[in-house]
Amino acid sequence: MDFNLTEEQVAIKTMARDFVNNEILPVARKYDEEETFPIEIMEKLREFGLFNLSIPEEYGGPGIDKISHALIVEEIARGCAGIVTSMEANSLSSYPILVGGSEELKKKYLTRLTNEGQYASFALTEPQAGSDVMGMSTTVEQVGDEYVINGEKCFITNASHAHFFVTLAKLKSDENSNQFIALVVDRNVDGVSVGAKEKKMGLRASDTASVIFNDVRVPISNRIGEEGEGFKIFMKALSYARPMVGALSLGIAQGAYEEALAYSKERKQFGKPISTFQSIQFMLADMAMNIEAARLLVHKSVYLLQKGTPSTKSASFGKCFAADTAMKVATDAVQIFGGYGYIREYAVEKYFRDAKIMQIYEGTNQIQRVVIAKEILND
Repeated sequence: MDFNLTEEQVAIKTMARDFVNNEILPVARKYDEEETFPIEIMEKLREFGLFNLSIPEEYGGPGIDKISHALIVEEIARGCAGIVTSMEANSLSSYPILVGGSEELKKKYLTRLTNEGQYASFALTEPQAGSDVMGMSTTVEQVGDEYVINGEKCFITNASHAHFFVTLAKLKSDENSNQFIALVVDRNVDGVSVGAKEKKMGLRASDTASVIFNDVRVPISNRIGEEGEGFKIFMKALSYARPMVGALSLGIAQGAYEEALAYSKERKQFGKPISTFQSIQFMLADMAMNIEAARLLVHKSVYLLQKGTPSTKSASFGKCFAADTAMKVATDAVQIFGGYGYIREYAVEKYFRDAKIMQIYEGTNQIQRVVIAKEILND
C-alpha cells in the first residue's frame, strides 16, 4: 500500500494546478456570470493535453493513468466546476464506446474527439426517467439496415455543441420491452434537434439542453455492443465515470476550503483574526479532515479502476461521500465569510452553487446509498 504519487503524477498535478491558476481562475467568474460556453478555455485544455482524458493513445488521447485523470479533474474543478463538467462530457461519452464498441466504432468516433476537436454528449436522462433508467420512453426499432429512434433526452451536457450523441434507447417490441440498445447518433442527421439552453443554479459555464429524436435513422453499424446489451454497457460506463465525479466534488471542496482558510487569517473581529476563534478552527478542521477522507475514498475507487477491477461499492462510496463533503465544505465556507460569502464577488458563493449538483447528477446520492446497501447486503 503506497499513498505517494509518482513523479509523473506530481508533475501532471502541478501542470494542471498552474493551468487553473493562470487560465481559469481569472475568467471563471466571467463565464459564470455570462453563462457562456468556454470555447477558448477548451482549446487551451486541448493544447495542454488536458482533454479527452479517458481516451487511449491509440485513438489520439493522452493515454494517462486513472489517478492522473482524477488529479486533473480535481484541479480544474477547483478553478471552475462548469468548465470541467464540459470537458469531462467527452470522457463520459467515450466510456460506452470504450467498454462495448467495436474497433471500427472506436476508430471512427473517438478520433473525432481527439484529432478533429469535436464534442460529444452522453444522452441518458429523460424528463420522466432520471434515477429510474428502466422507465425511459425513448424507443428504437430496426427498419431494414437502419435503426429508427424516437424520444427526448433532457439535462444533456454539451448538447448545443455536440457533434454526436451516445444514446440509450429501449427496443420497441412488446416481448422485449426491457431490452435496450446503445447507439451513436450523429448531430447532423435528419430528425435530431436540440432544445433551448437551460438556465441553471450552478455549472453555468457548462451547456445543458434537451435533445429530441424524431424518426432519426441510424445505421446498424453505429450500435454499441449487441442488441439488448445497451443497459449493461451504460451502467458499466457510469461505473467508470463515477469516481471522476468524486474527483470533481473534491475540487469544489478543496477550492472552497482554501478560500475559507485564507479569509479566516485575514478577516479580523474583536481585534484579532477570526482564525484564532475555536468555532472557526473547528469548522476548518472538519473541512480538512473530510476532504482528506473523501480523497482517500475517491483515489481507492480510481486505483481499483486502474487495476481493471472496478468496484461498484467503492465507486459509490467515493462519489457519495465526496459530493456530500463538497456541499458541507462549501456551506461552511460561506458561513466563515459571513455576509461577504453571500456576495457574488467572492468565490465561495460560486462553489456553493456548483456543489449542489454533485449530490444529484450521475446517480443521486440517495441512489448511491441504494447501491451501497445492495452491495453490502449481498456480500
